Amino acid sequence: MQNRILKSFHGYICFTIGVLFISANSFAQKEPQYTQYMYNIGSFNPAYVGSVQNPEIAATYRAQWLDIEGSPRTIRLGTNIPFANEKNGLGFNIISDQLGPSTQTYVELAYSYQFNVSDNTKLSFGMDAGGSFLNVDFSKGTFENPGEPILGRETISKFYPTIGAGFFLYEDDIWYLGASIPNFLTDGIYNDEVATIIEDKLQFNFIGGYVFDFSETLKFKPAFLINYINGAPVNTNLSANFLFNDRFTMGASYRLGSAVSGLVGFQITNGSFIGYSYDYNTNPLGEFSSGSHEVILKFYLGRGDGSGGSGKSLKGKPKQIDTPRFF
Repeated sequence: MQNRILKSFHGYICFTIGVLFISANSFAQKEPQYTQYMYNIGSFNPAYVGSVQNPEIAATYRAQWLDIEGSPRTIRLGTNIPFANEKNGLGFNIISDQLGPSTQTYVELAYSYQFNVSDNTKLSFGMDAGGSFLNVDFSKGTFENPGEPILGRETISKFYPTIGAGFFLYEDDIWYLGASIPNFLTDGIYNDEVATIIEDKLQFNFIGGYVFDFSETLKFKPAFLINYINGAPVNTNLSANFLFNDRFTMGASYRLGSAVSGLVGFQITNGSFIGYSYDYNTNPLGEFSSGSHEVILKFYLGRGDGSGGSGKSLKGKPKQIDTPRFF
């Protein structure tokens, strides 16, 4: 049985068998998955894009389930841009998600509007719109069940519009709660033929986190991300990160029933941050994979040059916080 599974994975059959493995364990979302979700909130919640202190540019690369041929690879380039009036924001995302013979590329533009609900608390609403380019090339591997309708075609190339929305409630650098739906247009996205590859149901994302100040040099932040699709197992991510001396972050994450992860990050300068995470699979895929790697590089435009806070934000106010933002 084990040799049969290994042979199937090696021949890119992981696209069909692997999906069955994951759906039975932890694959509860069709959107790209991130271990460092606390640094990628703008990719799945448009309400976040105007909440940042300075414009941000983030690049993320994720290599999932190493040693399994055809396993997921995700590349994201995104921006979050707050306006000077501190009410509006824009975001832009390009995400390429590869799995076996399929490549799905998302291109989305987000807008958010926020207002004060108290002296220190803000509530932001956001929407995004764009599209998903789906390309499936079955010539890349050998597949079983060639009589199935979807496997009888050499390639599939389609474009689908996407519209999403979310809200983000937060107090700067202390806590946050949010919810989002990446795409409402599920009924018209995937026809019966393509639906055998990508689930065509609404996905709900719920996020939250709180920063505890233990001392002037130590902060601690637990956080969570929950992905829910009707009929699929709930995907729950729990994380805990420490921030040392406003420069170095270290922590761990647990994806229930799926993986445990280690996370590290370093604020290179006030305007740049690099983070890395490694996932160890606790589900049956751990027998065939040596884990997953994820790297993120962020740039904060308009921040100080590393001299300890002498710069100003692009909102025109004196900059008071030069620490890596957890959210």
